[in-house]
Amino acid sequence: MINRRSVMGLFAGAASLVAAPFASRAAQQRTAPPAMGFFETRDDLPPPPKTTGNVPGTLAPRGRNGRMERLPEIDLESRMDFLMSVRTFANQTLSQAAGRRAEDILASKGIAPDTELPMQEAIALLQDDPVVSARTRTWMSVQQLSWNNMKAECENNADTYLSEMEAVDNRGPGTLELNPDLEMPDYTRHEIHIQPGGYVGNDFAGHMYDYGTNGFYTGRNDQDALHMTAAFGLPIPADGKVRRILDVGTGIGQLAMALKERFPDAEVWGIDVGGPMVRYGHLRAVERGLDVNFAQRLAEDTRFPDNHFDLVTSYIMLHEVSPQGTKDIVNEAFRITRPGGIFYPIDFNLKNPFPRTAYGQYRRWWDHRWNNEVWTIKYRTNGLQDLVRAAGFDLNEEGPVALPRFGVMNATKPA
Repeated sequence: MINRRSVMGLFAGAASLVAAPFASRAAQQRTAPPAMGFFETRDDLPPPPKTTGNVPGTLAPRGRNGRMERLPEIDLESRMDFLMSVRTFANQTLSQAAGRRAEDILASKGIAPDTELPMQEAIALLQDDPVVSARTRTWMSVQQLSWNNMKAECENNADTYLSEMEAVDNRGPGTLELNPDLEMPDYTRHEIHIQPGGYVGNDFAGHMYDYGTNGFYTGRNDQDALHMTAAFGLPIPADGKVRRILDVGTGIGQLAMALKERFPDAEVWGIDVGGPMVRYGHLRAVERGLDVNFAQRLAEDTRFPDNHFDLVTSYIMLHEVSPQGTKDIVNEAFRITRPGGIFYPIDFNLKNPFPRTAYGQYRRWWDHRWNNEVWTIKYRTNGLQDLVRAAGFDLNEEGPVALPRFGVMNATKPA
């Protein structure tokens, strides 16, 4: 538990570490590197639903804020809001200070700041520096505390939350399919983003993910704005027909539900290996009255017929998948996409990757090592574009872009 004393210590210690190396006017006038960015959203999206009464059997003890149910206790809400503020401080002020410190370290070695360095060399230069480490430690502590806050809330009130999901498991308008005996590939068992239990190992993975990632996005996605932007930016087949849609690795169904809002007459499916994730997603869809079908299935073995979907997509999933898993998923997407249909997995930019500066390389490494992004480095080098072409798709790397700052993977199955 963070209390007032530890909070003051955190900021006092961080302030002294950050300020000391940058006392000179020249250092303070230097252009700061970009803060760890989030993403722009469209301004022409449908408004969030108005707060309404509960669906029978579901809970909202403190009401709803549009698409997001307020946390049940103001104490928990205030702690999560505080952590969001500290995360913003880490993303902006501390990140800028660490970037400037990295430039100073490079300068002391006679290395230009924009030099592209091998990752291991960047790690060796920066990992023991107190300013760089202050940013890393602060960010990771916020991540851990955010997950643990939600984990404690759900597990301390397990019967209540389990009963809420049980009340809607068999209720429409959409369907829920759970497969507890599903044989899961090893790569799915990692605690991605150090979320306790990952997406498959805790009954409340969906609850933790929903509120934890809202903190990660520093409140910019509490109305699923990023997913709505992505859904309304996705390209459609040239013939204009969008009758069936699949969101692969749907998590808690944020993109799947956004796609249903864009294409209300389409049959929409969201599948994910995490049973707790799709179960929570189904709860959210029922509460919003959206006819979305959720199923616990593998992305590489969807069990849908050949040529079934007009549009197959995913939201930042492939960088969480092993190289073999990625190949298998792309091949499965080709099988189930109909001729003329679109495969559009949204993920990190591969066509124009960020420069491999020392600080950028170090950040990628600690995210991989300490935030448990097990496969993200290999994702950037596994030749995804070639895998898409080899599967049989026609790949267009020029657009359109569904979500700013993510790469383009607009693939069409030849007619």
